[in-house]
Amino acid sequence: MAQPAAPPAYERALGLPYHLVLTAGRPGWWRYVVGLLLALAGLVIVGPLVMLVPFVIYYLATGADLADSMSALVDTADVTPASLAYLNLSLAAAIPITWAVVKVVHGLRPGWLASIRPRIRWHYLFACLGVSVVALIATLFVSALLPAQGEGTEMSGQLNSFTDTTRDFLIVVAVLTPLQAAGEEYAFRGYLTQAFGGLFRSRWVAVVASSLLFGMAHGLGQSAPIFFDRFAFGLVAGTLVVLTGGLEAGIAMHVLNNWLAFGLALAFTDMSSALNPTGGSWWTLPVTLTQSLVYLGLALLVARRMGLTNRTDPRVLPAVLVAPRGRL
Repeated sequence: MAQPAAPPAYERALGLPYHLVLTAGRPGWWRYVVGLLLALAGLVIVGPLVMLVPFVIYYLATGADLADSMSALVDTADVTPASLAYLNLSLAAAIPITWAVVKVVHGLRPGWLASIRPRIRWHYLFACLGVSVVALIATLFVSALLPAQGEGTEMSGQLNSFTDTTRDFLIVVAVLTPLQAAGEEYAFRGYLTQAFGGLFRSRWVAVVASSLLFGMAHGLGQSAPIFFDRFAFGLVAGTLVVLTGGLEAGIAMHVLNNWLAFGLALAFTDMSSALNPTGGSWWTLPVTLTQSLVYLGLALLVARRMGLTNRTDPRVLPAVLVAPRGRL
């Protein structure tokens, strides 16, 4: 295959938008396909297997029954603090896995997954945590005005007893949930967005495709309302990625969402129902739209006030392949 012509000078001067960052790496459309397959294999097989190792060592060292312990560890229907820790660590493994794919397959620094800087823009991330709180408050207010929004996940209205298990869950949620949320963002809003963006040269194809896979990854048997809720989250987070040039807004919203969901589960229901919601209701639609629109608007406003750019510095990462088809 002949090497494509370089883009016009004005495109090189503008730099690359987030979804086209990988086009500055090693050429070849097949690299995106190979990268997607490697990332999928890493997330589904390699990450979970590697994260089993410290648990196996612990069970052997403590003399626990290995077969029973491992069975309980991977049982998502009856969640324990250990199984939640294992799940979170398996998802957090997406961070080094996607870093490795970007480095080995595309020949770029892993930092380009974080943002167009290329690194996490911490000031924006922390600002988005505050914005997430505002959006969640608006969501809770709207949710309180609507009928029950799911089967099997309603709150009892009475606080659960605080036990040693509750304490252990809280530790896992506080420490590992941010890593789990960041791992999912690096995988879906990070590598998948850049891979689909490089393959199709379209930011909207990249956002929609990664959002569909994000929704499907949470269970093929989920109800339509629950799938739509996750798909909508992916669309909002993906839109923020391409408009702000980084993962920070998506990570912040993801962390706060999961902290709230797990916190409410520990307080009023149980962790198993939080991880395995059943039924679902279309009454979640106005709740989802409230959070999505409030957060989207505020996060973009904060990014604008901070003067964030959504393109790479061409002096650091110049465009080296053909300009994308259509509008960026």
